[in-house]
Amino acid sequence: MPLSLGLPSCIQVFQTKLRVHSHNRSLIYANLQSPQLGRRSANFRPTIWHDYFIHSIKNGDELDQIGNAQRVCKLKNEASQMIYKEEPLRDKLELIDALQQLGVAYHFEEEINDVLTDIHVCQDLSAIMNSDLYLVSLFFRLLRTNGFSVPEDIFKNYFDDKGHCKSKLSLDIHGMLSLYEASYLAKEGEEILEMARRFTTKHLINYLESSNFNDSRMKEHVANALELPLNWRMERLHTRWFIDQYKTADPTRSALWELAVVDFNIIQDLYKKELKQASRWWTELRFYEKLPFIRDRLVENYLICVGTAFQPKHASYRIAETKANCLVTTIDDFYDVYGSLNELELFTDAIEQWDITLTEALPEYMQMCCLALFDTVESDAHDVLEKKGLNVTPILRRAWKDLCKAYLVEARWYHNGYVPTLEEYLDNGWVTIGANVFLSDAYCINDDVTATNLEQFSTGYPDIVRYSCTLARLYNDLATSSDELKRGDTKKSIQCYMHHENVTESVARGEIMDMIRKYWKLLNGAVLGNSAFHKYFKNACLNISRIAQCIYQHGDGYGKPDSETKDQVTLLLLDPIKSI
Repeated sequence: MPLSLGLPSCIQVFQTKLRVHSHNRSLIYANLQSPQLGRRSANFRPTIWHDYFIHSIKNGDELDQIGNAQRVCKLKNEASQMIYKEEPLRDKLELIDALQQLGVAYHFEEEINDVLTDIHVCQDLSAIMNSDLYLVSLFFRLLRTNGFSVPEDIFKNYFDDKGHCKSKLSLDIHGMLSLYEASYLAKEGEEILEMARRFTTKHLINYLESSNFNDSRMKEHVANALELPLNWRMERLHTRWFIDQYKTADPTRSALWELAVVDFNIIQDLYKKELKQASRWWTELRFYEKLPFIRDRLVENYLICVGTAFQPKHASYRIAETKANCLVTTIDDFYDVYGSLNELELFTDAIEQWDITLTEALPEYMQMCCLALFDTVESDAHDVLEKKGLNVTPILRRAWKDLCKAYLVEARWYHNGYVPTLEEYLDNGWVTIGANVFLSDAYCINDDVTATNLEQFSTGYPDIVRYSCTLARLYNDLATSSDELKRGDTKKSIQCYMHHENVTESVARGEIMDMIRKYWKLLNGAVLGNSAFHKYFKNACLNISRIAQCIYQHGDGYGKPDSETKDQVTLLLLDPIKSI
């Protein structure tokens, strides 16, 4: 079926059947605690963000919003002039780096691309290689981050004949920190960058522990980087931290700081409106009342979408993906916690066939979810059809079918007492994290999608998607596997490795961390080496991995969202930055 045709008659028939079925069926909360089924319970914590609180969140005053928009326009003009005005290479690169870390580079995509293209084409690499370590590393990181090819050999002058970093480098803390950040842009097989990572990590730790250095600002930057390198950080959360740092860092560029503050608050105001819109949808479903065994995580799901695509123009994606995230969580809890194997077989068949009539055989708690899922997917696909004239239905449906089939594999493993090998587990587990749904949506629900793009995505998932999803799975397992085992869930990557390799949990966790570094290198290579995908989609793949790391860095920030995740929601969605 051509992907650029109008809405197929089969979809129109499906939507008619869905409306009739929804009208005729009363979705009444049944007796879910049927004792003969011996259902499990995870005792998930209730939400800390109730709908009445969400709708009480105040948006900015309309006059203030108009004034802020005018200020942004003025400040953007000033910043745009700076981009073309700066002459020394160091100043140009530092300006672009500041714009990106301040979260306002999206206003200047063309200008930044022009400048970096000129630098990439015209700059003599041999001259760069003879510059100081800080500048070479900044040059390398910014060009790679923005999609330009730069060889790791640019750093070879900093290594001796035996391939070891020259010891005198350890005295250059600015250079060491810059090289450390650059090393996390490594692709698979780049040994110079791997040596640089190990060398800089060791000496930056020594720097923090030394009493000979009294620069508190630099120590804070080093500690922040060692906790998590820039390439692994959730963009929006890092922007919030960097704005505070930049206020006193460069007084000559105060206009950039002011632009970042005003722009952050404007976007946050948009987030509040979007969150209220998503909350109305979730409240109307009332899953949290009718399905009390599921995780009610609307706000956390919206936060994930902000982490995936924060720019204002991606509002449609954030709303659609928040709904999808809520449904993924609901269905995940069916398979992991509540459903019997027989029910899960029937549910999977209904999704795989995408047939509304098959829901008649399902228990009511599954029926209401199927109806919501079918309606949401068809509605998203129809919106794309109306805006772009493209039929994305097959791709959106495929993601959900693949997810439920993968969930069923894990459910069968659990019920049969089977422990898969790590390879078997990950071959299925990269799907069960649910990010295949998120990235399918990101690919289809954006302004840049074309018929050619869809053809490239319609035959299967590209490697860039698999690498991103695998990272999300591994981050999740490091944080949640112990709790999931306690409630009777299937074994995760750590336990699979422990079982088949006969090693301790500590050794298994070390292996998973090594795999995380490996998959980041694979993902970096896929992002840099694949010109078939738009920059927005590549960033979404990177950001899925980053937001997973962010949510699970300090434990299960999704299942237990009342600590770090609560603070992140407050910083990014609720509290504006004071401009004084």
